[in-house]
Amino acid sequence: MAKPLCTLSLMVEPDFTAAALPLLEAGEVDAIEWSFDIGWSRDALPPGIEPLLKFFSDHRRLIGHGVTFSPLSGQWHPRQADWLDRLRDEVALRRYNHITEHFGFMTAGDFHQSAPLPVPRDKRTITLGQQRLKMLAEVAGVPVGLENLAFAFSPRDVAEQGQFLDDLLAPVDGVLLLDLHNLYCQAHNFNTPGTELMASYPLHRVRELHVSGGSWSQSTLEPQSGPIRRDTHDDAVPEEVYELLEHALKVCTSVEYVTMERLGRTFDEHEAERSAEQFRSDYRRMRSIVGGH
Repeated sequence: MAKPLCTLSLMVEPDFTAAALPLLEAGEVDAIEWSFDIGWSRDALPPGIEPLLKFFSDHRRLIGHGVTFSPLSGQWHPRQADWLDRLRDEVALRRYNHITEHFGFMTAGDFHQSAPLPVPRDKRTITLGQQRLKMLAEVAGVPVGLENLAFAFSPRDVAEQGQFLDDLLAPVDGVLLLDLHNLYCQAHNFNTPGTELMASYPLHRVRELHVSGGSWSQSTLEPQSGPIRRDTHDDAVPEEVYELLEHALKVCTSVEYVTMERLGRTFDEHEAERSAEQFRSDYRRMRSIVGGH
């Protein structure tokens, strides 16, 4: 197997581009992951972003990551049909090697519109998810897949997510985007060893790994329960995630991309250079670990 490509999840905010520019200029970024539907919400992309996407597209080093399709929303919304129409235009414009979305749902009318949430694993939701992934695959024309979630309502959600994802992906022979920080969140919040949790996923489907940081919160309902780990993509990568990366590279034999995530507008404005250097240091450590495998 060829060495996985070290990939940057591209954001368009000025603090992110300033932090990432030295990595790009030094040729340390092998590929770009682009959340294309975030770009759709803008009248125009900032200067420099379009040429960057074109460069990586032309060199077949571009992968796509959707955020707002919401494949497991129970009711089909016109917004989702519009999303697929926009995707049809997107894949005509740029050449993606694969396209992933999030497991779960993120929109449900007035009830919920936020970060993705899990759904119960039963025959109806599996059938619905399989249908949505077939629609996605038909439009994308490239391999499609899903990313595991950080959030879970119960230990049962945690225990079943890997099999649930395999059930959904099987009909389209889909790929799994294994987010290691999401795995770390569930491992911490539900007191389960991360490597044990990883083993419950269909690792033969893992084509991409995500590496990122996050934050801690305290439950207002159960303050005595200890801090909750959240997948907020706004801080340094924890040591535990690097350890999971080392392990994942040993057991996931089909990995092609290892992607660093950091949201824009999350760099410390009072210590901008220190914050940016931490981000670059995290990326270079990820790259070093990948190079060692």
